Amino acid sequence: MDASVQAAASPVASLRQRRRVWLAALALALIVIALAVLVWWLWYARYYESTDDSYVAGDLVSVMSQVSGTVVAIGADENDRVQAGQELVRLDDTDARIALQEAEEQLARTVRQTRTVFANRDQLLAIVAQRRADLARAQADYDRRRGVAVSGAVSGEELGHASDELRAARDALTAAEKNLAASTALVGHTGVADNPDVQAAATQVERAWLSLVRTSVRAPLSGYVARRSVQLGDRIAPGTPLMAVVPLERLWVEANFKEVQLGRMRIGQPVKVVSDLYGSHVVFHGRVLGLGMGTGAAFALLPAQNATGNWIKVVQRVPVRVGLQLDEVRAHPLRIGLSTDASVDVHDTSGLQLPQRPPAAPVLSTRAYDIDRGPIKARIAAIIAENMRAGSGDDAAH
Repeated sequence: MDASVQAAASPVASLRQRRRVWLAALALALIVIALAVLVWWLWYARYYESTDDSYVAGDLVSVMSQVSGTVVAIGADENDRVQAGQELVRLDDTDARIALQEAEEQLARTVRQTRTVFANRDQLLAIVAQRRADLARAQADYDRRRGVAVSGAVSGEELGHASDELRAARDALTAAEKNLAASTALVGHTGVADNPDVQAAATQVERAWLSLVRTSVRAPLSGYVARRSVQLGDRIAPGTPLMAVVPLERLWVEANFKEVQLGRMRIGQPVKVVSDLYGSHVVFHGRVLGLGMGTGAAFALLPAQNATGNWIKVVQRVPVRVGLQLDEVRAHPLRIGLSTDASVDVHDTSGLQLPQRPPAAPVLSTRAYDIDRGPIKARIAAIIAENMRAGSGDDAAH
């Protein structure tokens, strides 16, 4: 009986022994895994903050017209590559050309009118000189007659006539000087070309010329066309968005990190970015450019109202801007709005959370709207010179 009991208990003991061994092995494995995770967190994971709530962002530069007109040509379509200064939309320039012609004709008339005013001033100068000579002669006649009037050689009537002539010569000189002063006030101390009326007419010519030039709407910078809304034949007004240009060379990542992840995040820390477009085999490298000044909820169109009885705390997210390396973006072009995963290396916390100095240069700038006004300046000078010569010829003919 005892032998049979011992034989039955032997397999149970063996099973219990194996169970204890497996449990010990499992416990040891769990301890090893826990230690490995602890070491991994202490030496690596705690120095990296990651998020998959990040997207590619970039500039969307609007293209607008500075003048009104009807669209007669569209130079670029969606997704086309354009260069800074390239014509994108052309407007009908008939009205602008007519306006320029009218302004040039008005400038010519103003030059001739101003030339006439200067000629009148010169004529009045001669009249004033003549009236002074008449006054000097009348004064000499009066003095001579008055000197001999005592001896009776000149009658009183003749002396009275001499006095009247002297008074008339003095009044004529005064009137001529007043007319000269009025004419001088009109022309000032300038020449015909520097006269305010001529300069105002020249400004109108230049403005009309600029309106003509601006019927050609040009790209403000190099990039790719997006959001084209203009159509052939549209009648557009100044400030109407026609299309947008996206410079793909200037893209960044907006990574939305939880507020609890920002404690060790600083400007300049290195970032690794993986996009869903290319997968994990293409890694973009960048740096933190700045931390947002508010959470996404605070800057939302309809901010959350938390002062209610059923409030539930929600961890907020703050956008962090990550700049990408230009050569990597050129090798693997991205698109605005693509999903990405961003991982920030927060080992170095010596940087700043907020920039302390303003930007040293403009973030974006363009020279596409800088128009060389040399041609119209030369045209204005030619119109003035031509009508100056015409005025001189008319004077000589008269």
